[in-house]
Amino acid sequence: MIATIGVYGWTLERFLAALHVAGVGLLVDVRQRRGVRGSDYTWANAGRLEAVLATAGIAYSHHKELAPTTELRQTQYREDDRLGVGKRSRIELAPEFRDRYLREILDHVDLRGLVDELPPDRGAALFCVEGDPEACHRGLVAERLALEYGFGIVHLLP
Repeated sequence: MIATIGVYGWTLERFLAALHVAGVGLLVDVRQRRGVRGSDYTWANAGRLEAVLATAGIAYSHHKELAPTTELRQTQYREDDRLGVGKRSRIELAPEFRDRYLREILDHVDLRGLVDELPPDRGAALFCVEGDPEACHRGLVAERLALEYGFGIVHLLP
């Protein structure tokens, strides 16, 4: 099983509880920059998050190669601006972003290394920022893992 989870909409306590209920033993961070702006989400900045996860018995792994480039993220931001939506309220990815992410990033990553890292007796969660998996590249990674390796997908939502 592969879960996906974002930052927005969660408190640290609810975030950890959702991971435990889903049986997550490994959090796979797919962000390029491992920080989040805003005082409500300081817990999701990499150093703090890694420490809290370790205390909770959940391993942490960063897979920067799965993150969209800064230039590619700008493509999404331009579409967000055109539609008048922000990252926190986005509900879907721009078609150009989706196509380019698949072609420029995901098609060039060997997911076998990630799959080999997954705990055999517990689940894993792909982690990024957006609350909605349809508005985040982690959903695309999960879809690819389901297609190529037969994983079921569970989206953990606040």
